[in-house]
Order: sequence, then C-alpha cells, then structure tokens
Amino acid sequence: MRRCSAIAAAALAAVLAGCAGTPVAQNGEAGPTVGTPVATASSTLAATRRAAEGPVPGAVILSRDGSAQPELVPAPPLESDPATASDVTHADAAAAAQADLWARVRGGFSMAELDDDYVHKWEQWYATRPDYVARMTERGGRYLFHVMEEVERRGLPTELALLPFVESAFNPQALSTARAAGMWQFMPTTGRDFELKQNLFRDDRRDVLASTRAALDYLQRLYSQFGDWHLALAAYNWGQGNVQRAIARNMKAGLPTDYASLRMPVETRNYVPKLQAVKNLITHPEAFSISLPALQNHPFFLSVPIDRDRDIDVALAARLAGLSLEEFQALNPQMNKPVILAAATPRVLLPYDNANEFVQRLKEHRGPLASWTAWVAPRTLKPAEAAKQVGMPEAQLREVNRIPPRMLVKVGSTLLVLRAAHATRDVDEHVAENAMMVLAPEAKPMRKLTLKAGRGDTVASVAKRYKVSAAQVAQWNDVGPRASFKPGQKVVVMVAAASPSSRSAKPAPSKRPAAKAAAPAKGKTVSAKGKASAPKAQATAKSSKKTVR
Repeated sequence: MRRCSAIAAAALAAVLAGCAGTPVAQNGEAGPTVGTPVATASSTLAATRRAAEGPVPGAVILSRDGSAQPELVPAPPLESDPATASDVTHADAAAAAQADLWARVRGGFSMAELDDDYVHKWEQWYATRPDYVARMTERGGRYLFHVMEEVERRGLPTELALLPFVESAFNPQALSTARAAGMWQFMPTTGRDFELKQNLFRDDRRDVLASTRAALDYLQRLYSQFGDWHLALAAYNWGQGNVQRAIARNMKAGLPTDYASLRMPVETRNYVPKLQAVKNLITHPEAFSISLPALQNHPFFLSVPIDRDRDIDVALAARLAGLSLEEFQALNPQMNKPVILAAATPRVLLPYDNANEFVQRLKEHRGPLASWTAWVAPRTLKPAEAAKQVGMPEAQLREVNRIPPRMLVKVGSTLLVLRAAHATRDVDEHVAENAMMVLAPEAKPMRKLTLKAGRGDTVASVAKRYKVSAAQVAQWNDVGPRASFKPGQKVVVMVAAASPSSRSAKPAPSKRPAAKAAAPAKGKTVSAKGKASAPKAQATAKSSKKTVR
C-alpha cells in the first residue's frame, strides 16, 4: 500500500513538473455551451485521477459554499520511498504513450484522404517554410489540448482540431481584410448567429473557449446538411448557400457532386487540400524535414472564475498572475479595452502554473483594481465636450476610444474613461453586455445664399441645381416640396462654406454658360438660374435686406 502511494505521488509530481515545462510562444502570426467556469483542468485523465485522489495539489477550485470565490488546495506530503523501474506496469507504459498530444491527434484522424496536385503544392509550401511551421505549432500548443478535448467529446474527426492552423495559423488575435476574426475566423454576422458577443469591451470571436464552441457547432451543422466532411469544410469557407447551389448545378448537368467535382473559388478549392497538407505534416513530419515541438497531453491553461462585483485592469490581472501583458492577452484575446468588466466576463484563462499565483495575489491586493470605467454620453457631444465632462484630456479620450478627427459622439454611446475618485461603482451588466459607440461626422459650416427665382423655377429644379434635397429647399423657404417660384421671387439656399484652400483654387469649367456669372459685381443679386442682374435702383442697393454671399 505504501509503495502504491509512492508511485501515485511520483506520477503526480511528474505531471505537475511537465506543466511547468510547457513552452509559451512569444511571436504572433497572422458545440457545447460553456458551462459555469471552474478553474479546473479539462483533461479526461486528470479528471479520473482527481475523482479517486481528490483535488490536484495547487489547483484552483470553487469555494465550498458554491460561490465564485476560488480557494487554494494545499499539496499533500509525498511518501519517502520513490518508485522504482520494477514498479512500472504495462498500463503505465500505455499511459506514457498517451503523454504525447501529437500522437493523440493522429489517433483520431478519420476523414477521407485527399491526394491531388493542390495537396502536393501545400505540402511543398509548408516544407519550405520550417520557421513558419515552428511558430505556428508552438503557438498552437497553448490551445490544441482544449480543442482536442472538445472535438473528442463530440465524437468528431480530429482533423478538425487542425483547422485553426489553416484559418489563422492558430492566432486568436488574427483579423482578415474581410474582418473575419479569431483563430476560427468568424465573420461578424456568422459570429452573432452562433452567440459570439461583439461589443465595445469584448469580441468573443477571439475568445478561445467561446469561438471553439461556436466553430464546432457550425461544423456539425454543416456536416448534418451535406453528409460529407469535405463539403462541410468547403461550406465553412465559402458559405453553405454557395456550396448548395454548386451541388445543384452539377446535379442538373449530370455531374458528380463531391468536393473535387464542384466549381468553386480558388480559395475554397485550396481550402481542404491545405488542411490535408497540414494533416500529412503532422502525421509524418520527418518526411518533410519538419520538427514539431514537444506537446504534452495535458492542459496548458485553467479557467479561473472572476468575481462579478469587481472590475479589474487587464495590466493588473496580468501582473497578479505573474505574466507579461502579451502572455495574458494570448489566452484572453477577446478583451477590446484595458479593463475586464466583471459583469460580462465570467472567467479568465491562465497558464496551469500561474492560476494559484493569481488567486493568492488577488486576495492580498490592497487598493483599487480598476482605473478605467464606462461612461454613457447623455447627448451628442464633441469629443472635447465629453472629455471635459469626464475630467480627462481630450487627446487621451480620443486615443483610448479610437475617435477619429472631426467626429461627434452620438447620444447613448459608451466611452471608456478614467475612473474618478467619486466614481467607484463597477460597470453594470446591461452596459457591459451591450456597450456600443456610434460616431457621426461633424456638420460642415454652412452659409446662406439668397437667389432670385427665374421663369419656371420650382423647388425641385433649385434643389437639383444646388445638389440638395427638395425637402431642404422647401424647409428653407417655408413652402411645399412641390411648390413653384414666381419670377423674381427671393429663394434661400444653404450651401457649404468654402474653405480657404477652395477659395484660392481655380474653379472647374462648367458646361452651362450661366456658371460664368458665379461672382457677380458688387451690388448685383444672383438669380436662381445662376445669372447676375443689374441693380434696380439706388434705394434697392441701400436697402437693409442685403444679399448674403
């Protein structure tokens, strides 16, 4: 009994030692509903051991009363007798074989093989870029275990766990030119369809857990629709409607409807072959002179619950966890702003060895946790006016909220502002979940132009001539939008005030002869048709009702 206990203790120590050796990549490159987050490893093997032996030493668990306040589990003392080689059984050897995460990935491959020129092209592409493959696979080591857990729990082919290599090089902060985001590259609309929240403070398309859940939900739905994984993957890239129409075209023409037979865009034509090439590299890296980083088959990170009543700065959370800001953001890339709003953020992800450090330091921290908060604009404001109301420099307000020049902040917009001494309340759930910022261009300065209506002038003809709406001309002149003007009747039009540069610029030639009279002599009045008329009499020239130019 004593020897068995020693073996178990030594094995557990080896597992924990392996956690500390998991590499953290520094260089960047371009389902089930997530339940109540508990800071616990998702490994099936680890879960089995914990069920029999109790909590893993140093793990973070929920408090005994069920609240979200985590507590530490002390490590038990080890037995004095170490395990010997003779104690290793065949079961132990089998368990050791499962320690390699790459072997676990390979063991679940079940998609139909693809072997064509497109696959060979991408095999060659990766094989000639070993540095890129190294960065991609090292970065993916942070997330691959979790993705594998979700894929296997759903009984899906493990090739799907390699799809982020194709989509984003396993970069959860990737953003495409089409505005697809995250390691699974969700477009904004598709992300909302799969309940990925996108607001001012967070974008769940970049959330490691939420985006993985959504992507596997989407892929399962597509497989249910097409009954073929290659077609499901094509639909993930191109859209299910496009794939369905391509199938219908081939059926009508009496042609095969498999992936290789459909007419599709170049990107989609290369999509599945690219995944097959990655699969081949993972299966036989030596055949391509590729070296894969050692990835142990255990969690890289833990999910640590956040107290829903305490906002915290991202920089402070990273410091309490003993991480650089870059390392913290690699696991929590969904944060759009430098503050974590507890009301809408149930948990943060931390490396296995840093979770307890964060919990302990958070308990010991004295002083404010957040230096930022949210402020909702009570009316449409210029950024300078908003900055004055919240008591911070305009330049800082513009920078942190990314407000371009000559833009107004619309009423109801949420801005990130410095937390003043008197504003100590944390952001409520409604604002945290629905915060948006709406900007509008500042209105250009206008000047009033008084015209004389010509024969046949109407509200519509004047509006067309001056490139404004008929409703505006009608409003300026207190008439109906279909009204006509009498010859000589005064007509008011508001036009943009010329900037200094436009005044000095040479006017463009006009096809209308009347445009030559755009600068009438002093004392003349511009007619609605653009012509200048001589002054009627001296009394008119001295009248107080002067024409505004």
